[in-house]
Amino acid sequence: MTVYNYANAAVKPLDFIIVIVNDDVITNTMLEHRVSDFKQQLDISQLSRIDPESLKKQVLERMIRDTIQIQQAKQYGITVDDLMLNRMLEQIAKSNNMTLDAFRNAIESQGINYSRFREQTRNEIIIKQLQQRVVASKINVSDQEVRQYIEQSESSDSTATRYHLRHILIATPEAAKSRDISQAREKAYDIYNRILNGEKFEDLAIKESSGRNALTGGDLGTRKANELPQLFIQAIKNLRTGETSKPVKSASGFHLLQVVSSSDDQVMVDQVHARHILIRTSSEVSDQQAEHLLSDLKLKIENGKKFAEVASEFSEDPGSKIKGGDLGWAGPGDYVPAFEKVANSLKPGTISEPFKSPFGWHIMEVLERRKQNQTQTNKETQARNAIQKRKIDEELRLWLRRIRDEAYVEFVDNEL
Repeated sequence: MTVYNYANAAVKPLDFIIVIVNDDVITNTMLEHRVSDFKQQLDISQLSRIDPESLKKQVLERMIRDTIQIQQAKQYGITVDDLMLNRMLEQIAKSNNMTLDAFRNAIESQGINYSRFREQTRNEIIIKQLQQRVVASKINVSDQEVRQYIEQSESSDSTATRYHLRHILIATPEAAKSRDISQAREKAYDIYNRILNGEKFEDLAIKESSGRNALTGGDLGTRKANELPQLFIQAIKNLRTGETSKPVKSASGFHLLQVVSSSDDQVMVDQVHARHILIRTSSEVSDQQAEHLLSDLKLKIENGKKFAEVASEFSEDPGSKIKGGDLGWAGPGDYVPAFEKVANSLKPGTISEPFKSPFGWHIMEVLERRKQNQTQTNKETQARNAIQKRKIDEELRLWLRRIRDEAYVEFVDNEL
């Protein structure tokens, strides 16, 4: 007979619910895991200045927003199966010049649990698809807006400037009362004065901001002037590097902006003229079969068969097939990364080995290179993309605030 000594047994703490979000819950263990993962991802020197409670508060709010969005994605039937997730992870690994196994080892060597990283990646893909469906897909850019954008760009030197910004948002409710606005304004100015007195902008962003980029110190990255809301441009137009704007009000709340750096765009761009042959994979055509077929086609071309004739017969890219595989001139960012990497590595007149992109398997020939001023077509495309990006950012910020306000969120742990 076995006798258990319960008095001396180690007592393991039980997990417990800390927040209810509609029909889902966030537990203490879930929060601890997410905070731990963020600690590994954030810059150590920056994180060392952030008190644990501020970081936990910011991470928890991020988890609440993500939970709400995942719930909405389910209502739209948006899912990411294991096959799609594996392909995305393989692409991430390849972009870092790693195999998937090496990538997994690198993640785990940073102290990040790979299974959690994998599921978080799945959720991020789902959230991006949701945002594309409910926000981005509904954004329209008129031809008149494009013309006005180009006219403004050509009449003002400032619109050629790229800004690297940090951002803090002190949000107000969608149906904000005068008291809500006054409290948000007071908090924004308090933060502004703390920055003037020497506190670091990125620290306060992590502690106080309601913006989507709070956990990266409010970093918005580098953007062209016309990709930013006009409100932001007005706020920073007279600022020097390192300076912070006074709080400015929008429908979302009060914003503070810090100029990390700024620079003028280069007028000339490098362009490449290439052609390719595409073989798509499917249930009938494996990666190995597609690669083998392209190797045979490459050998035929090297033995005297014309590239254009082979492309017209075998390529599965309908847009370029009728032009002998010709893709015309393209600049930075026009191709997907895998395709652009090969295009940049080839000398004119040479044909690549078979390589894979998200579209399938390719062989490519670079015909020529040039430095070129942006054409009117490029200007219009860039203008449309810039306007669309600006509108999406503005609408996404408002949409996130609205779904957060409309959700049922109950903090079970009063300390949070």
